Order: sequence, then C-alpha cells, then structure tokens
Amino acid sequence: MMSLAARSGVFSPYMQATAFAVAGPLKTLVPGVVLKGEKILLDPKRQFLCRESLAGQSPKTGPAVTVSINGCAGVRFAHTDIKIPNFSEYRRQEVIDPKKSSQESSESRKAFSYLITGATCVMGVYTAKTVVTQFISTMSASADVLAVAKIEVKLSSIPEGKNMTFKWRGKPLFVRHRTDAEITAEHSVNLAELRDPQHDKDRVVNPRWVIVIGVCTHLGCVPISNAGEYGGYYCPCHGSHYDASGRIRKGPAPLNLEVPYYEFLDENTVVVG
Repeated sequence: MMSLAARSGVFSPYMQATAFAVAGPLKTLVPGVVLKGEKILLDPKRQFLCRESLAGQSPKTGPAVTVSINGCAGVRFAHTDIKIPNFSEYRRQEVIDPKKSSQESSESRKAFSYLITGATCVMGVYTAKTVVTQFISTMSASADVLAVAKIEVKLSSIPEGKNMTFKWRGKPLFVRHRTDAEITAEHSVNLAELRDPQHDKDRVVNPRWVIVIGVCTHLGCVPISNAGEYGGYYCPCHGSHYDASGRIRKGPAPLNLEVPYYEFLDENTVVVG
C-alpha cells in the first residue's frame, strides 16, 4: 500500500495509509433494528451515517482505515471499547495510589533492588568460581600420578659409604650414605675450581646423606656410583666425573647433578618429592 502511494503520481495526496492497528471487530456504524418483514424501520430524526456524511469529520491522523481515494470510510477510536487490564495485584503497595508521590517510598524500593542485585551478583560469582575450580581440577594430576610423585626411603637399609638407587618419577634417584672422610673432603673443596660452583652444605640437609637425581647433565646418561677419579659418580658414556656431593669435577657435563626437594620425617626416614 505504501509503495503504491509512492508511485501514484497526482493521486498520492489523496491516498493515505495508517500505521495504527485496529483492535477487535468493527462496530456497526448504523444503529438499527431488523424486523422480520418487508420494511426496515429507521429513526428519521437521526442523521444517516455513511461515507459522504462523515467526509470532513474524520480525523486526519489516528486510528482511521483508508480504503479509497476520497477519504476515510470508517472511523474507530480504540480506547472506547478495549478493556485495559488491571495490574494492581502486581504492583507494590507504596505506588498503587496515583495521588501519592513515589519519592516517599523510593528509599525502601531502592534498598530492595540493591539487595536483590547484590544477592544475584554473589550467586553469580560463586557459581563462576565453582565452574572454574571444577574445570581446573580436571587438568590436575590423576591419582596414579600423585601416587608416584613422592617416594619414602628407609635410610637404615643403606650402609655407610654405599649408594642405593631408587626409581622416582621415572628417573633414577641416588641416595648416598657418606663417611666422615667424604664429608670432610667435600667441605674443603675450593669453589673456584668448580665448573658449577656450589658449596656442599647448600646441596645437603643432613651432611651424612646426599640425595641427587642420577641423570648426567651432559646427555642424560645414568652415571655409575662409587666410581670416577673423585670417588663419587662416573658417566662412562662421555667421561664425566662427579664427586661425593654430586658436583661436576671433570668431563663435558656442564652442571652438577640435580638435587630434588626432600625432607626428613625422622633420622631413618626421608620423603623425596
């Protein structure tokens, strides 16, 4: 209809289209009574309503229905027959009275709104925290991995001057019970002579026990304990020599043997990891 009016040329001023919806069925414009018979009785004193009599009386804008070039053929005001629903049951008691200012109860209504908003935010944050925690926990180590994360070693089974090898996290773990002579010798080493300077007391918790990972720092070979020129560990692959503290003394290895984290539960028990 709108596109037709735009292309109608000289007739466009006379063609109108409404953007208002007409609600409900149309009412009868001509009040009358139809009787069973040959004649229809009308009130002669009342003006007959038709398109010609309504011409010029219809509003230019509003809920009018346009069907021809001449003008409006029917006029209907939506507010005369539409029942407005009553929402009083859903409104607060403070704002039901239209003569009472809503500013008087604004503080209490704001407090309620703030309370609901705050509670919603707290619940949202708690839900997000729970979701993130559960998601991160799925990426944590499984029970079987955690089971091998630590190893408990009974030191009473290792004689003095000997070294025992354990498997920890897929790597060899050297636990050495040093003698008094070895402790004295390692304490007296000049740090300036070491490739990777580190004092013996910085590598041990208890001077009698040296715990290192048995992987050569050159190419990852497994050294031999109680061997080499310094009586500590020797890697036969490329000739790296370590002392009784696990420090590199000779050969191509660039670093000392790694010292894992460990703690003593008592004098005869140590937990690595």
